[in-house]
Amino acid sequence: MKAAPESDVVSVDAPPSRVSVPRARRRVGPAVATRSALPDLASQVSLDSHEPISRQIFRALRQAIFIGQMTPGTPLSEKEVSEMFHVSRQPVREAFIKLVEAGVLQVLPQRGTLVKKISPRKVREGRFIREAIETAVVRKAAESITHAQLQLLAENIREQKLAANLNDTAAFLALDEAFHYSIAQSIDCIAAWETIQDIKAQMDRVRYLSLADVSPLDLLIRQHAKILAGLRAHDPVAAEEAMRRHLREILVSLGPVAARNPDWFEADEPERVPLSS
Repeated sequence: MKAAPESDVVSVDAPPSRVSVPRARRRVGPAVATRSALPDLASQVSLDSHEPISRQIFRALRQAIFIGQMTPGTPLSEKEVSEMFHVSRQPVREAFIKLVEAGVLQVLPQRGTLVKKISPRKVREGRFIREAIETAVVRKAAESITHAQLQLLAENIREQKLAANLNDTAAFLALDEAFHYSIAQSIDCIAAWETIQDIKAQMDRVRYLSLADVSPLDLLIRQHAKILAGLRAHDPVAAEEAMRRHLREILVSLGPVAARNPDWFEADEPERVPLSS
């Protein structure tokens, strides 16, 4: 298995409506390790920002976990992380609590705080909830979206194509987040996007692992283009169906990704009522 990318990435917590594509960075798959040195994330936190430090630390650590810079089993200590960010332990402790709530960290007796494995069941549950929210959002957007907002989405897709041509996974994922965020923004319902951030945490980890060949970038771009076509036609049914098919792509990639990266995944727990249909 290949090593995870070491470059800085664009945050996916609350993406801007446009994202500049940086220089090419070739994607390589993350390697499994029970213990590894933490990446240097200090530059992603600004003590001069008006945003709470704990929130910045939470976002930086979550992003590093999403893209495989910190693999399942990687230990985290408040002391080590506070020293990396040059802050006290309190904001680190607050960030850890939110990461545990998001399902990407776990606290084990005698072992401490570790990056958690991916739960296939949580992936399916997250997809189910996200689909319910985002199909409702895109349906409403199709009724009211403006020409300027459509142009913004079209420009985003052009930048997605550029990122794909450069094989720049980090930039593509940021643009993908911005695309979905902009649709929620178009109906002035940012709360919808904020609601699914932690819900889709497990989905985001699978997405990164699947981009090499299971769910290639050009396929995702075509799916985004169909969503945009439904919005342009002001066709709520078409926009909703395109969004539904796009979000169900994770169900196609989950099995193959888990089979290829068994050390990244917990044992599956089938639902009593299947959520994948």
